[in-house]
Amino acid sequence: MTAPVDASTPTSLARLKPLTIAPVWLLTLVAAVVIGVLAGDDWAGYLPLALAGSIIVTFVLQLAASEKDGLVSRTMLALCGSLVILAVTTLVLALTR
Repeated sequence: MTAPVDASTPTSLARLKPLTIAPVWLLTLVAAVVIGVLAGDDWAGYLPLALAGSIIVTFVLQLAASEKDGLVSRTMLALCGSLVILAVTTLVLALTR
């Protein structure tokens, strides 16, 4: 069994940030690619679902981290990154279809 993360030091808070942000961005990127490849002409209806999924995953990861210091900045960074990924996906799909 692993020891709990001691997030009382700035170094451990810095290590916690990528662990709670990168999976959200990766999931959003995978969802965007899947939507772009499989959705066809109905792609615009699926992008809000991808954003909703990234919001849920973000909150689950933040709750699992159980560290209140930096919660808002980690949440906003994860969600803004997801929004940028989906905005670029929207632009690419709108121009190519």
